[in-house]
Order: sequence, then structure tokens, then C-alpha cells
Amino acid sequence: MKFVTAFLPILGVLFMLLSQTQAAPAKATLMPVGVPQVYKKVGEQELRLWILKPQDSQATDRRAAIVFFHGGGWVGGTPSQFNAQSQHFAERGLVCIQVQYRLLKAKDGEPPLICIQDAKSAMRWVRSHAAELGVDPQRIAAGGGSAGGHLAACTALIAGLDDAKDDLTISPKPQALMLFNPVFDNGPGEYGYERVKERYKEYSPAHNIAPGAPPAIVFLGTRDQLISVATVEKFQRAMTVAGARCEAKFFEGKGHGFFNAPPDRTETLQAADEFLVSLGWLAALDGN
Repeated sequence: MKFVTAFLPILGVLFMLLSQTQAAPAKATLMPVGVPQVYKKVGEQELRLWILKPQDSQATDRRAAIVFFHGGGWVGGTPSQFNAQSQHFAERGLVCIQVQYRLLKAKDGEPPLICIQDAKSAMRWVRSHAAELGVDPQRIAAGGGSAGGHLAACTALIAGLDDAKDDLTISPKPQALMLFNPVFDNGPGEYGYERVKERYKEYSPAHNIAPGAPPAIVFLGTRDQLISVATVEKFQRAMTVAGARCEAKFFEGKGHGFFNAPPDRTETLQAADEFLVSLGWLAALDGN
């Protein structure tokens, strides 16, 4: 029994990695759409993000933007995970960015500090380069799936855990959150606790909700084996208490990573689109 228990965290990571690529193995190996740009260098490693602009974009634009962080348990995954979402929202008029970040080793037991640092660095890079990107620096959303949803939520809700080399006068905080089965609660009994343990309040976005939190939309399958409906509902209540808008969209019978493949990808995109329309970031589609 002790042998099985010791390997539960590893099995959880393996399940997450498989779920993130379910139903779309061919596309998982694609390069991210957009133009690559180095946003940070750590030692000899260059970290990139990929920028996809609308076809009619102009240098003088001040468009809304969304920055995507891929899933994979902080140990795997690829920035191309959100290719379809980036293409959709670029066609709708947003500047879309997918981010590469440093990954943890599966067995080292370290908290996802470097992942959070890179996520915040990427958000700061986008905001500091908003003018040349044609982006409104006050309309930048962060989005992500699973562990990437955790990173997106961290940029919005967690103070500190910054890269010491960042310009801390530039805010990494997004003005909206788009979270797909996010592991944003890392408390006891929740995913990620085995990495953060007693320090979970430092790393868990759900434990750092405060007034000023940005509006959020959260997507979850009711049969997600890593995140429960109750976890998302608890997050939603805490956001409401803090005075922040939080929509929760539940998909009956769906598991972890369900949003990656049609028809669920189409349905989640439609709801996300409506969320951004409600913020005034996008024009409503004909018929809406």
C-alpha cells in the first residue's frame, strides 16, 4: 500500500500529460502559430513567445490581447496547445501570444517557482512592448489550461514569486482571466500540493483572491479526475466575495483536457468569445 501511495503524485502527472493531448496527437507536435520572439534569457537558454496578430492589424492599433500558457503538470506540454484558440481570437481582432516557460523535472518535488517567474516575465514583456505590438496595455488577458491555468491565475492573484531580474515597476497582472480546467487550488487534497506542501498559500491562486481580482471565466468537465466541480465553485464564491466577476462553465461528463478537441473546443471558444464581448474587448458576432 505504501508503494502505491508513493507513486500517486507521479501517476497524476502522467494522467495530466496524456489528458492535455487527448484526441489531437497530430497537432500537439506543431509549432506555435505566430512570430517567435525571445522575451527572456536564463543562462544559455532563450525563452520564446509567439505573437499572432490579426491580418488587418496596424502599427497604431491598441487592441486587446490574450497571453496563453500551456498545460502539462509544469513538467511537459508545448506552447502550440492553444494554436486553435489563438487563430480564432486573432481572426476576431485580438493579438494572441503563446508562451514557452521553463519546466520542472517530474521527480524533483520542487514547487513551480521558475514556471511562475517566467509567466510573470512574459506578461511584463508583453505590457512593456504593448505599443510596438499594437496592444492596449490595460486590456491584456491571461489564459491557460491545467498547469497553464495555474500560471495565468498566478499572474493575476499572487504577489511576489518574481524573477529578480524583472523590472518590478511593470505589472504582470492581466485585466481578465480565461482558465481551462485550471489547477488553481494547490491546498491539501488538491493537485500540486505534493510539490508545495506547507507553502501552498504562497503558490495557490485560490488562497490569494483579494479585491481587485480581474474578471474570470473558468471551464471544467464534470468528470475531471484532477479538479472537482466543488473546487471551481469554491473559487467562484471567493471571487464573488472579493467583488470580482467569475463565470464557471461546466461540461457534463467531460474529463481533463476536454477543451482541446471538437466539439468541446468550439463550445468553449464560443463561451470565451461571449465573455470577451461582455467586457467590451470584442465586437459581438452577427446574430448575438
